[in-house]
Amino acid sequence: MRLEPGTEIDGFRLEACVHDGGMGVIWRVSGSDTSFPLMMKLPRFGAGQPPEALVGFEAEAMLLAAIRSPHVPRFVAAGDLARTPYLVSEWIEGESLESLAQAAPLPAEQVARIGAAIADAAESLHRQDVVHMDIKPGNVLLRPDGRAALIDFGLACHARLPDLMAQEMRKAVGTAEYIAPEQVLGVRGDPRSDLFAIGVTMYELATGELPFGAPRTVSGLRDRLWLDPRPPRAIVPELPPWLQELILRCIEVRPELRHPSAAQLAFDLRNPQRVTLTERGNRTRRLGVFAHLRRWLRAAGLEAEIVRPPSEQMASAPIVVAAVDTEHLEDPLQRALQAAVGRVLAHSPQARLVCLTVLRVTPLIDDAKSGETSSGMHLDHMVRLRHWAAPMGLPPQRLSAHVLEGSDPAKVILGFARANNASLIVIGAANYSERMIGRSTTAEVVEEASCSVYVVRVSAPVLTLAEPGRDQAAA
Repeated sequence: MRLEPGTEIDGFRLEACVHDGGMGVIWRVSGSDTSFPLMMKLPRFGAGQPPEALVGFEAEAMLLAAIRSPHVPRFVAAGDLARTPYLVSEWIEGESLESLAQAAPLPAEQVARIGAAIADAAESLHRQDVVHMDIKPGNVLLRPDGRAALIDFGLACHARLPDLMAQEMRKAVGTAEYIAPEQVLGVRGDPRSDLFAIGVTMYELATGELPFGAPRTVSGLRDRLWLDPRPPRAIVPELPPWLQELILRCIEVRPELRHPSAAQLAFDLRNPQRVTLTERGNRTRRLGVFAHLRRWLRAAGLEAEIVRPPSEQMASAPIVVAAVDTEHLEDPLQRALQAAVGRVLAHSPQARLVCLTVLRVTPLIDDAKSGETSSGMHLDHMVRLRHWAAPMGLPPQRLSAHVLEGSDPAKVILGFARANNASLIVIGAANYSERMIGRSTTAEVVEEASCSVYVVRVSAPVLTLAEPGRDQAAA
């Protein structure tokens, strides 16, 4: 079939060709009653075309139909492979990250903001047991509001759907510059592979270079199993240590040394002052010859490992927000809250605990005694939060404390939890005075939270689990 503007395929009218590449053609189309603009992808197949093009197209059509996320184009229709293969999905308005990458190096704050947006998008996939497997600047669109959208799911896999790429191909698949070490070994479906690709992308945005170059051979790909990349600060000396710390952690060879989840990576990128620095952050040169030799010998024996589905990995690494009343730390309710959080952490070995308190009013003028100034009050309550969390015995990278301000504590807690992809909020039940004056902070959090909520009561022998939309708080 000759494709030109005006051609109709199954009721969809081709309007304009927006991309003509080696793997396929993309058109803007019309003809559906959807409320959003559309695009149609048509794969290239036939003599001389790589087999992964058609396999990837089939996989993408299957996956997009199963994913529900604001970070992914909405699926509309797919054509019959035996007749006219095509895929129609939402056309997302936004700037390709590829164009920004060409302007690298970018300011550190911009790199962190973009990295966090991509991590949010990856997190939304991992929650649905999907791993993208091909995150790179060309597959990221930045919406006008700053959110990221991921496109091109031809290499992706879903833990609960057939992995067509793995069944059809017998080699590592991915984009050479961004492919994770475990992908080189043949491992598919590890969400930490997406974190590696995000790290490579941030490295590129921050320095204008790629940590492992652009290999074109299997031997070149295997170099990342042992080669220590040049530290970003050796290229851009003014890069802050906290950003180098996060970038180098993302591109660690061993997946277990990276962040345990995309949500935790996004949290660190948005809270650089809470990042725990190791020697990675201050590194300015590669490892020496003998260190590289040890890494090379270790890499020679590496083999593919079986990994748990994304949702299972995430279950052991939630972000837990504890809403603490730092004005009444000796209250039995706060001690019960402390014990409840301890039990939650005992069952989640990689959980990130975020201790949060909300100050309703702080001084406008810092001319009082130091403890009564705004900064003094924040410092005082920060110390109280850390004292409250001390019995948990968490390492610094798994604990952070936040003192926020707001006249409506519930909205502050909800906004913080939503912005940081929290999996669970632990909060004390409403006290008597709150119940007397009207709707309590606890009730509002339970009703409007986008994640699960534990409500802790002193008198109850067990915790009460409340899902969003169900008011189980004391009222």
